[in-house]
Formats: sequence, structure tokens, C-alpha cells
Amino acid sequence: MSPSAIVSGGGMNGYANGHEEKRERHASQNRSCIPSTDPDVLHDLICVGFGPASLAIATALHDALSSSSLSQKSTRVCGATPKVAFLERQPHFAWHDGMLLPDAKMQISFMKDLATLRDPRSEFTFINYLHRQNRLVQFINLGTFLPFRTEYNAYMHWCADWFRHVVHYGQNVHGVVPDEPRAIGGKVDFFRITSTDLETGEIRRWRARHVVIAAGGEPKIPAVLSHKHPRIIHSSSYLKSLPYLLPDKNAHYNVAIIGSGQSAAEIFDDLQSKYPNSSTSLIIKGAALKPSDDSPFVNEAFDPCRVDEMFQAPSSFRAASIANDRNTNYGVVRLELLERLYEKMYQQRLSHPDERNWDHRILPYRMVAGAEDVPGAKRMRLILQDCSGRYLDHEQKEYETIMVDAVVLATGYVRNAHEGMLHSARHLMSGGDAPNKDWKVGRDYRVQMDPRKVSSSAGVWLQGCNENTHGLSDTLLSVLAVRGGEIVESIFGQSITKHDDCINGFVDNDH
Repeated sequence: MSPSAIVSGGGMNGYANGHEEKRERHASQNRSCIPSTDPDVLHDLICVGFGPASLAIATALHDALSSSSLSQKSTRVCGATPKVAFLERQPHFAWHDGMLLPDAKMQISFMKDLATLRDPRSEFTFINYLHRQNRLVQFINLGTFLPFRTEYNAYMHWCADWFRHVVHYGQNVHGVVPDEPRAIGGKVDFFRITSTDLETGEIRRWRARHVVIAAGGEPKIPAVLSHKHPRIIHSSSYLKSLPYLLPDKNAHYNVAIIGSGQSAAEIFDDLQSKYPNSSTSLIIKGAALKPSDDSPFVNEAFDPCRVDEMFQAPSSFRAASIANDRNTNYGVVRLELLERLYEKMYQQRLSHPDERNWDHRILPYRMVAGAEDVPGAKRMRLILQDCSGRYLDHEQKEYETIMVDAVVLATGYVRNAHEGMLHSARHLMSGGDAPNKDWKVGRDYRVQMDPRKVSSSAGVWLQGCNENTHGLSDTLLSVLAVRGGEIVESIFGQSITKHDDCINGFVDNDH
């Protein structure tokens, strides 16, 4: 049987034979079938943030609207083409731009991309990206599941570019406010979103029945340090800020890195080559850097099916499970990097048996107690508390001071942006508002709101801030593909359809 006969037998000959030209146009233009909309219309969906989480939703929605996904049960859709927009604070798509170090590799398999686990036939798989870039064979020859981080970033940029006509960059969203019901005793039918255009200063107002908040994380800064101090930077801006802070690569700078995870170790390693005449101190709370556990059985903690298990489990079990599996992601370093760092430490020992004379040191059992500016100098004193066993049982605390030109914080992120955005909607909380009460979400990530006050056709969904209920994978890339499909299904279900011109992903937006 010929390939064309197989296609015809599948009941798709109308698409296979009648739209070859549109397929070719789609392949050359890389434009999603999600149509652009007037900002003033009532949208079916607005996503606040356009990072990997929203990008996964965009690709899932595109696939649901395209003919290539007609047989995909989880995202099969019918009805009216949705009006969708994405609002992003950054001026362009960006994913950990500050940590795209040249030799850094991904920590998860490329198979956990934006689409493969949801639909391996999708246009947006990493394999298809390689194919479209004419690098597939060469990547296969590498014999690895872990691409360079810069390449994976380029892949996500490529995917994001498909949706450039529905993404509004440079929009700082202030809040998501429920609309006033049209009648006494009525329900909220949609939400109002206010944003500021960061380029023009213009205040823009949006309306949407469904809102996804995927704003990402904000840098976590230790309370004893100022997040606005000119000599303190967070790892999220490492590559961007460091050249301005330390402009002379041949100078002798003293740099402190605070943290014990992958980012901290990568920066500690990178500084030694980038500033060969400088001294670095890696400050960690524990006794030593620890390896991440990415063994096969442990890695099952990030399987999409584990989300169901976690959500259905009692809260005490979830908390214990997350704590038990933290060494897969938090405060740990890949073994290859640990071994490279240890070799560097050993090489210093060959020349200087006394560690105090080393240019590059790891300082264990240290807590940052404060920082002070050095009068008349572009330096600062970093005050450290020794928390080792020598001082743990004594009332008198032991402190030491190191002079530094810069401090790099690899201290993680806070993921609570939704709290501020939904402040004006707290009266809609299921069970009523109360001081310090947190928003709760269902298994489908939908915020639980009072059904007596909010229409079933309106709602808010949260992404990337549900670790306590959905497990460790919630803030990571591992489940993005499947979760994107779940969000599309939860929001639209059977209410949207394939766009007439969305044949294998192309839409003619001039119609």
C-alpha cells in the first residue's frame, strides 16, 4: 500500500490532498494556527507570562487546533476558534538567559521537551527542531540525551517564534480582577487584567474568561542582604550583570558565591576560567557539595503519572515525599561537575598544602550574617557565621569577614507572584477569605473559587507554584508537555475546533 493510500484510508484525504500548498507555507513561515486578536475583545484565554509553561500551553493549543492532532484524544476539540493572548514582562522570549553558560548541559532528557510526551508527532518536538535545523544526524552522533543548554534555549526560542503574533512582550501585569456581576446575585463571567507597557508607559486593559498565571519565580534574596546593592547580583542575571560589575577580566577580583546547588557550582567553575587572576569563595551551609540523584528509579518522581498520585495523597504524605526527593533537584550538583571541581581543588593542594592560601575555596558550614560597604572603596565586607560543630554547642557565635568585589547569590526563587495578582479576588476564595489563607487549586491547576460567585465558564489556573500539591516536577520542565495538554483540556474541553486554515499548523491570518 502506498503512503498516499494509507493517508486516504485514515479518512484525511481531504487534508492530505487539498492543502499541500498550505503545508509548504506553514513549513516556511513557522506561524501558529492560533489567530491574532484585537486587544480590546473579550478573550477566551490570557496567559500571564510567556516562559516555558505558557509556551507548552501554546504548543498544545496549536496542536489541538491543527489537523495533525485530530486523533489525539486528550486535546481533541470542537466549536469556535478561541481568542487567545499571552502577556510577557520581558522584551522578548527568555529562559534563564543569565545562566546560559557555553558548556553547560541540560539536566533532563531532551525527550521531556515541550511536546513529545504529549504527542511525539507534534511540530514542536526537539527532534523536529533538530531536523528543521539540519542537525539531527550530528546530534544523534553525540550519543547523548542531554543537549547543551544554549541549544535547548535556541529550541525554545524557535518554538516561541511561532506565536509571536499572539504574544505581547514588555507588559508588566499588575493584577487579575474579577468583573462585577451584571445582576444582583449574578456570577463573575470574566476577569479584567491591567498591565503597563514597559516601553511606552501606557496602561493597557484586557478581559478574559480564563486566565493562566505562569509568571515564573522571583530571585530569593537572603534577608540579611540587600537585593538592590550594586555589588550583589542573583544567578538569574549572572551573565548579564557580571561584565558591568567586574569589567576587567585580567584584574584580581575577590568574588563570593552563595549557594550549594547546580547554579552555584557552575558559577564557581565559570569564574575561575573567566577571571583567571581572581579569587573565589563558594559559601555553603552544609559540610560538602552533594551529587544529584538522577538514577532511573528515583527519576520516576518526575513522571507525569506521579502528579496524580501526589495530588490524591494526604498532605502529610506529600510533604514527606517532597522532602525525601529533594536531592533530585535542590541543593545538589551533577556528578561530572563535582568531579571537575574536586580536581581543581586538588591541583591547588599540590602547590599550597594550606587551604587558606588557595585562590579558590569552598567554605562549608557558613551562614551569611550580613554585609557592609568598605568606605572609599568599591568593595564590601561579607560577614559569615561559622555553624560547624566547633561552635554549635557554644553560646558565643563565631564570625569571620571576607573582603569581596562582588557577591553572586545562587539562592533559588520565590514563586508567589499569583498572590499579589489575585489580591482583589480573595473574596471569591472557596470557603471564604481568611488572613494568611493560601489559594488552593484542583488537580487540573484551576484555582478553587466559590461556585456561587464565579461562573463555570470563567476561572483562573496557576502554573509553576503548585509544588506542595502536585509534586517536585511542578516547577521543572519534566511535565510541561503533558501539563500543557491538560490545561488546554481543562479550559476548553469540547468548546473549540480546528481552524479552517490550520492544516498541519498553518493559519492564514489575513482572512
